[in-house]
Amino acid sequence: MELDYVKLKDIKPSLAGYIEDSQTLLKRSEVPDEEAVHDIRVLMKKARGAVRLLNSQVEDELFGKENIAYREIGRMLSLSRETSVHRKTLKTLKKENQGLFTRLGDNEKFQSLLKKPEADPAMDATEKAKAEETYELLNKAAHRLRFYNLDKLNPHLLLKELEKTYMAAADNYLKCRINHKPAALHEFRKRSKDFLYQLYFFRPLNPLLIKELEKKLDSLTQNLGKYNDLSQIIWFLEYKPAAPGNLSPTDELIVVIRDKQDEYLSKVWPLAYKIFCPGQKLINLLGFRLLVI
Repeated sequence: MELDYVKLKDIKPSLAGYIEDSQTLLKRSEVPDEEAVHDIRVLMKKARGAVRLLNSQVEDELFGKENIAYREIGRMLSLSRETSVHRKTLKTLKKENQGLFTRLGDNEKFQSLLKKPEADPAMDATEKAKAEETYELLNKAAHRLRFYNLDKLNPHLLLKELEKTYMAAADNYLKCRINHKPAALHEFRKRSKDFLYQLYFFRPLNPLLIKELEKKLDSLTQNLGKYNDLSQIIWFLEYKPAAPGNLSPTDELIVVIRDKQDEYLSKVWPLAYKIFCPGQKLINLLGFRLLVI
């Protein structure tokens, strides 16, 4: 006989895992490499998503403290990561547009971004201190987590929090579809990632369907991320359109970037419509069953 209930994934062990995995990545070297920084930031975003599911079932102070702690850990590692992403994005464009980049050769901003920074003992010391501080913040988060009792969470309230996240992403989708400004698309990406990371705890509702939904959301957010990386290049270059009749290689590059962004968005919109279209209900998207935890 088929059971009429399912048990959601436990949140506390997952939070502990995110923290432990982040500490393991930090311990691989005195200064975390680009891959480690990226993975730690993803783990902290997953942790924040999980904490948001608890919003209606824990004290406001607890919710705020953990949310801020995980955000701070991610931000501490963000600057070096962003610079690396800018450089990689520009190098990819260069590989695909060699002639154009030859004509851009004397542009100081391009050259400064394309060139990998030389080893700097002072900078290494700063990064090492930052890594040590990050590790200590993770230690404190792990210590606090041990004292939280999350054994009797109401699954229906968890589902309501998931629905709030879904609706926030759906609202952002509509705004972007009407007027896709970079800032709005970036916000849509963040809310979609929240939804993606929270879905993990609801896989038992309908494993095959939810895993497939996670794949679609991952593709959607990856393409939005690539769009955003290109927007950051335009921002970094402080681009302003040339005067009529005085077009430059930089103007040509902007056209190339916009074409790439259009390509990424063409992959986003069909997936986004299926997931977030107006009138879509979360329970229909997931396949609803009576929950017991």
